[in-house]
Amino acid sequence: MRLPPAALHVSREIPDEGRWNLPPAARVALRGRHQLQEDDVILDAAELEAFVREQRARGRRIAFTNGVFDILHPGHLRYLQAARAHGDVLIVGVNSDASVRRNKGRDRPINSERERAEVLAAFECVDAVSVFDEDTPADIIARVQPDVLVKGADWPTDQIVGRETVEARGGVVIREPVERGYSTSAIIEKVRSL
Repeated sequence: MRLPPAALHVSREIPDEGRWNLPPAARVALRGRHQLQEDDVILDAAELEAFVREQRARGRRIAFTNGVFDILHPGHLRYLQAARAHGDVLIVGVNSDASVRRNKGRDRPINSERERAEVLAAFECVDAVSVFDEDTPADIIARVQPDVLVKGADWPTDQIVGRETVEARGGVVIREPVERGYSTSAIIEKVRSL
């Protein structure tokens, strides 16, 4: 675990636009000390575009991944840490509740999109979270134009949505190994069987 610089302190009275002027490392350090709220990391489409422009202007390598992230487990955390290691910043796209229901059925998600985004935003390895409503992440990937698209190795390369978009601009797609023994669906089934 990285500890934030001890001397770093920013008042909660700083206007929202002032927080954007902090370097990302300071925002991450502040988040680790509970000085900033998750809303500083959970971004709507316009905020996400501004965040991406800021990162590009600073010459940062942008990694992107996406998923439902419904009931988080250690496999999710390790996956996100590995995804972050492929870039200077990690943006996580999260399926909206409606998107999850269309993809996984009406009994999912267990946790709301807001709750899922909030938990992800609290992870030190996650720099930005944005909820998308489409069935696939194709649109958000096209908007972000990440340098690195990270997906689990359980996805065949030819089925990774956004691969062509990323590769067309010189980016890379990385299939990160999946932790065996962890599954949100298995956790849900286990709880239901109790």
